[in-house]
Amino acid sequence: MIVPDISQNAVAVADHYDELDPIYRRVWGDHVHHGLWVTGPETPGEAVEALVDTVGDRLGLRPGQACIDIGCGYGSTARRLAVTRGVRVTGFTLSAEQARYAAVNPVPGVDVQVRDWLGNGLSDASADAAWAIESSEHMVDKPRFFAEAHRVLAPGGRFVICAWLAETGASGWKVRHLLEPICREGRLPLMGTREEYEAMARAAGFTVTGYEDVSRCVARTWPICARQLVKALLVDRETRRLALGARNRNSFLGIPRLILAYRTGAMRYGIFTLTKVEENP
Repeated sequence: MIVPDISQNAVAVADHYDELDPIYRRVWGDHVHHGLWVTGPETPGEAVEALVDTVGDRLGLRPGQACIDIGCGYGSTARRLAVTRGVRVTGFTLSAEQARYAAVNPVPGVDVQVRDWLGNGLSDASADAAWAIESSEHMVDKPRFFAEAHRVLAPGGRFVICAWLAETGASGWKVRHLLEPICREGRLPLMGTREEYEAMARAAGFTVTGYEDVSRCVARTWPICARQLVKALLVDRETRRLALGARNRNSFLGIPRLILAYRTGAMRYGIFTLTKVEENP
């Protein structure tokens, strides 16, 4: 069992992404999430967009819909879906640096706000669809994360979550040497299992309408990140200075651990599709 670390709160998450912002963009680009290799030869850029497009497909987005991007990062997912699906998106990030980058790369219909999702201030039933790509892991209060999404969505609305998950029944050494350190280094209070996520979703009022384990299709992300980080450290003095002097530099130690966690099955990557049941007339 992974013990929750409440010190990895919204303040710690914001500090992590604000400080490491230049390195993240240098190493991985505008999308701060895994890539999805469907056919195999995709470039990293094509793979991250494939994950975004998969989310859009699972949501069944239609032009004109009002959408929520929970943990929107630089707003790249919101921008892509606004352009390709014709939706309007309100994005939430804890990072002022990410929001600043989004502001200088605007797209009509996309509004990125620096605000904690757990205190989002949105009206009840005000959104048609919502997604959270690798942001639920950062939530200290995960039941409330689900409850807020259910409150904000209109009846019939869909919610897609792409999440880092712990192996169900992970052995003690996997928890101690892989999962718990990954949580500390990545500023994650807790990494839940598939069963825990589905239980919280149902408790919030959602129906679980789909689940896909795409671990094999996303695991390539971390070896590529490792190579690109090493290259950046070797050739770019500013990246090297920032990485070695950062308060959050232990985050980079998690990359070899993430590679091993996927290879041993200690960590999974799941895509959940949830639906808010329509109310009876």
